Amino acid sequence: MDVATGKLRQISPADTYVYEYDWSPDGKRFAVTAALGNGDNNWYIAELFTLDAATGLMKSIHKPALQIANPAWSPDGQTIAFIAGLMSDEPSVGGDVYVVSAGGGEPRNVTPELKASASWLTWTLEGKILFGEYVEGDAGVAAVDVSSGRIESLFRGAEEFTAGLWGTNLSVARDGKTTAVIRSSFSAPPEVWAGAIGNWTQITKRNADVKPTWGEAKSIHWKNDGYDVQGWLTYPRDFDPAKKYPLVVCVHGGPGSAILSAWPGTHNFVMPLASAGYFVLQPNPRGSFGEGEAFTRANVKDFGYGDFKDILAGVDEALRVAPIDSNRLGLTGWSYGGFMTMWGVTHTNRFKAAMAGAGISNYQSYYGENLIDQWMIPFFGKSVYDDPEVYAKSSPINFIKKVKTPTLIQVGDSDGECPTPQSYEFWHALKTLGVETQFVVYEHEGHMFASPKHQREVIERTFAWFDAHLK
Repeated sequence: MDVATGKLRQISPADTYVYEYDWSPDGKRFAVTAALGNGDNNWYIAELFTLDAATGLMKSIHKPALQIANPAWSPDGQTIAFIAGLMSDEPSVGGDVYVVSAGGGEPRNVTPELKASASWLTWTLEGKILFGEYVEGDAGVAAVDVSSGRIESLFRGAEEFTAGLWGTNLSVARDGKTTAVIRSSFSAPPEVWAGAIGNWTQITKRNADVKPTWGEAKSIHWKNDGYDVQGWLTYPRDFDPAKKYPLVVCVHGGPGSAILSAWPGTHNFVMPLASAGYFVLQPNPRGSFGEGEAFTRANVKDFGYGDFKDILAGVDEALRVAPIDSNRLGLTGWSYGGFMTMWGVTHTNRFKAAMAGAGISNYQSYYGENLIDQWMIPFFGKSVYDDPEVYAKSSPINFIKKVKTPTLIQVGDSDGECPTPQSYEFWHALKTLGVETQFVVYEHEGHMFASPKHQREVIERTFAWFDAHLK
């Protein structure tokens, strides 16, 4: 847009969907991540291009094996940095930091063996790369020297901070040193802070009177199959150590994501359980961000196996460290967490109640029903038509005869990511087999609900279901 006249000019080709961009220092080109065709689906196969601002000419300079995000041009205009890794949702970024010549060539990983997941980056005035990261279940900021590969940790905390995007990220001022973030944690609601990294000063006090209605949240760690695994255990409100309490395990979506200590948003249906007398465990099993790329890729072709064993090991650790009644365990989750809930009740009777939100019951039928099928290839290796067995292996419906757990199922009728028929298929099987179940379909809702009324109803129904079976 020309600022003086307000005149708009489209630069990128009409058949190309641009996801992210960054101006070159001289203002003549853009670095963009883009793909032909449908925007929702093809992010998973997006390439890195340069785009000429005058002519609209696009040149592909890198076709990645996995997903890429956050292109950023170096101050000298010679290099483009980006994040690449195994990612399951477009806004949820995690991986290693790479650099490539602005003219093209072979990219170079400048954070190999990083025991964290980079989620955002920018260049410093000195030519280093500043990046936000998931570190286990914490948020961090680090800087890497592109020439030497030396990484300097600048901040790590049990919190979430963001400039408005998903993941850990900052807003950096022109001086390259002053930053602004929205900070929150399980104990502190969101406020704006600004200053040097790690030495922020609180700017706003909009939520000064807002207090958590749940108990203390503790980071717990355990080992399983040689992996170090982390999760968050939230204590019940008004906790009495002399009593034993029920526990609800909530598995996050993704799987490329991680639970940090963050104030719950409007879609969070599990934290309120801790306000009502439950322990809540939110694990970050293999497949999650926060432990490095090898950990994130450890559930490829293995959905429901190693990751579910990590979760069960986390339940054992929670039972070890807190007064939890092992006969009153619940399981829940949304999206990938909904799939893991369906998987869990088909593989153990340890849980006495479950709520599966927007789950996936049959990966073979799911492949042809969802609107983002490109995400599945990196996780399953091939399409369902080329390797149906690997999809069948991780489909809860193929183990349905083992279910005994009362299961509530909730989904939106317009969900393109985890379509309604997946939930219907699981509910139909439970009903046919005589397993206690309820099925609720919310009208005009997609994968994440927009209606506050429906958001409240999800919480209320989840409460009622677990109260009926665990209390």
